[in-house]
Amino acid sequence: MKYQTQGTCSQEIDITLKDGVIDSVSFLGGCNGNLQGISALVKGMTPQEAIRRLKGIRCGAKPTSCPDQLARALESMV
Repeated sequence: MKYQTQGTCSQEIDITLKDGVIDSVSFLGGCNGNLQGISALVKGMTPQEAIRRLKGIRCGAKPTSCPDQLARALESMV
């Protein structure tokens, strides 16, 4: 599933679920190293666990962040 982000440097998140767990996550744009790290950390997690850990994280003064946008994308999938 492709998710268009809002309010972040990244523009899009591509998420694949397999057997109820996160199989892959890739971001278009944003801080490449950090986003590769987030993608690696959530691989193998259930969407619910990733949402619980990432939802509400802010980037500086912004009301959202790339991890928060990932949580929102996962919420739209489950």
